[in-house]
Amino acid sequence: MDWTALELSLRLAAWTVAILLPVSILLGRTLAFRQFRGKALVEALVMLPLVLPPTVFGFYLLVAFGRSSPIGQWWQSVFGSQLVFSFEGLVVASVIFNLPFAIQPAQRGFEAIAPEVREAARCCGMSPLAALWKVELPLAWPGLMTAMVLTFAHTLGEFGIVLMVGGSIPGETKTIAIAIYDRVQSFDDHGAAIMSATLVAISLFTIAVTFWLSARVGRRLS
Repeated sequence: MDWTALELSLRLAAWTVAILLPVSILLGRTLAFRQFRGKALVEALVMLPLVLPPTVFGFYLLVAFGRSSPIGQWWQSVFGSQLVFSFEGLVVASVIFNLPFAIQPAQRGFEAIAPEVREAARCCGMSPLAALWKVELPLAWPGLMTAMVLTFAHTLGEFGIVLMVGGSIPGETKTIAIAIYDRVQSFDDHGAAIMSATLVAISLFTIAVTFWLSARVGRRLS
């Protein structure tokens, strides 16, 4: 069992969820409640990572984050290290690649809120921030939870993007998915089976806890 790779994968998934949670609330709510010119294009761009092959998307991220790119040069000048083939680069790539998994369920959660509920909150004198915190977020909770669980589970199992942007550097970019692939390549089926089973167990546990939390919140709101 490659515990270093597992710890790195869990850390990557946790960072991705932490960054995408406020992004999904902000962008999901905007797409759910507002009509603006170019909205269809924004929704299409959000969904793009879902339909592109990971290797294709990873190639473009590799080019965008490289040393010769403006982003790569800015990162090098500010932090003194390259963005590609680093854990920080994996986090940025994972955030971008998981946008559809985080934003789409959140958007559907906000869309499920009846307009009358939001109007009632305004009539009661609630500020937009208070209405978001006390009314909208509790009602959109199932969608937000689904978004974060999908993001967490998808990050744990991601292979193509990780390999393209991060490579396979032990302790830095070698995630559990890469470690499983390496074990299979070296004909270590037993080691690959143990790590695969561990990944399945973590995913099932995460989903089960999510359903339990959603049920408890649902009972409180009913």
